[in-house]
Amino acid sequence: METLLNLAHIRIIATIMMVVMATAVIVIRLKASRKPITIKKIIMPPLGMSTGFLMFIAPEFHIPVLWGVVAFAVGWLLFSYPLIRTTHFEVIDNEVYAQRSPGFAFILIGLLALRLILHEVIEQYISVLQTGSLFFLLAFGMIINWRLFMLRKYREITDTPAQKFNKKK
Repeated sequence: METLLNLAHIRIIATIMMVVMATAVIVIRLKASRKPITIKKIIMPPLGMSTGFLMFIAPEFHIPVLWGVVAFAVGWLLFSYPLIRTTHFEVIDNEVYAQRSPGFAFILIGLLALRLILHEVIEQYISVLQTGSLFFLLAFGMIINWRLFMLRKYREITDTPAQKFNKKK
């Protein structure tokens, strides 16, 4: 009984933390659109998130490789798509900015809701920690694809002849 109570607490805390983190991401992304984009700002989030792979050192987080590949692929192919579709850049005073998308916050909230629903379903079949592993890989696949798209678009904008000319000045 005590173990079930502890598991319930872990689930509640994890859900609350997920909502807090999602809210923080929305606020940070909305504020970020007021500052110029740089390659460093595009690359740092996935690099910081990659430290999460350390969880796989603990055997409790281990999952079959196929499950991990599928989770990563779902993040890469499905969850990143709405973020990619709503990410646009503009050049203002020779600096690149992310355009504010009116649907961006709603997309993040929708992805969070979908993730919470999937989390509840999957958690019935595997442990809470293994579920965390799957959703980490899903999120990592999503952010890697989205940030690679951002990097490509940023380079397209900054590598135009006009931009190269302005860099030399």
